[in-house]
Amino acid sequence: MLTTLAIAHYRSLRDFIAPLGRLNLVTGPNGSGKSNVYRALRLLAETARGGVIPSLAREGGLPSTLWAGPERFSRGMLTGEDPVQGTRRSEPVSLRLGFAGDEFGYAIDLGLPAPDLRPADKRTKFSLDPIIKRECIWNGPLLRPSALLVDRQGASMRTRDDSGEWQTIAQPVASFDSMMTEFSDPRTAPEMIAVRETIRSWRFYDHFRTDSDSPVRQPQIGTHTPVLSNDGADLAAALQTIREIGDPAALDAAIDDAFPGSRIEITNLDGRFEVVMYQHGLLRPLKAAELSDGTLRYLLLVAALLTPRPPALLVLNEPETSLHPDLLAALARLIAAASAHSQVLVVSHAARLIAALERERDSQSIVLEKELGATRIVGVDELDMPAWKWPSR
Repeated sequence: MLTTLAIAHYRSLRDFIAPLGRLNLVTGPNGSGKSNVYRALRLLAETARGGVIPSLAREGGLPSTLWAGPERFSRGMLTGEDPVQGTRRSEPVSLRLGFAGDEFGYAIDLGLPAPDLRPADKRTKFSLDPIIKRECIWNGPLLRPSALLVDRQGASMRTRDDSGEWQTIAQPVASFDSMMTEFSDPRTAPEMIAVRETIRSWRFYDHFRTDSDSPVRQPQIGTHTPVLSNDGADLAAALQTIREIGDPAALDAAIDDAFPGSRIEITNLDGRFEVVMYQHGLLRPLKAAELSDGTLRYLLLVAALLTPRPPALLVLNEPETSLHPDLLAALARLIAAASAHSQVLVVSHAARLIAALERERDSQSIVLEKELGATRIVGVDELDMPAWKWPSR
């Protein structure tokens, strides 16, 4: 389980350190930085899939994603006596992402390449690509020299062997590649494989499509689907997988909890699966194409939360979208049940959902606000934050 999430210089997350528990609720007013926390977590997950640099490029590149305020705030700026203005930079440009958990911690530091001083016809076309300056994996909740297990600086990487001695890896790592995807020797760096596979198990669900042209409303080829896809197109197969190798009683209970007297079935026509829903008072079942956006979105959340293959971390971004307020209590019970098997982080501004989840055991709220453009956690000062130390360059 992750115990600390740390983000520095990513959009409004100038110096963001958050404690995490089993069930986490990220809340706050519009513009407080909730979406930035979600996007930073997704970016962190991309390190284990080799997609962190392309993901940054899709966001407009490093210059577009970096903290846009001053490097430091003076006392006068904080009190309002002085205008907010930039000063001479004393630290290198960097975007840092990291986490610590029960067993391992990980951090990555991205920066800008050195100026290419070669003649114009010799210069690289990728001069705007950020490069990875430092990556570290350590044992325990806090980075210390004695706890460091795998260390990458620039192109070079070293691992600590069983005797505690450092071994340099002969093969250099490209500036645009994470060490998580470029090195996978179970003998010299088993910790890297453990961390990488944990990160790869993280799942993110964000705004399922339920419009009339959505693939969720159409019959789809059905195969065993223990993990619902990000877009939910394999909903019918995922629900049938829960019924056959998951918890069918929990599935039926979740449907009845939200829609009393209702049940779902999966039809199979020449290998194409489709969801149909029997509702109290109706003489025939309704196909997926006939269901309301809210009903279909709830079924998608059921498939995600009752997965027979729970992830290490499950992140839901505004799951209340399109749901009637009366469904939020049932959704909260589903999320709470999922937190028994996975660490869960919910980004939401729905008061009824938040209130219902706050009543659950082991839940904690991370309420965000902005101060001088920077996201901070309400009611938490530096002394209340988890201990955290970034690796130096």
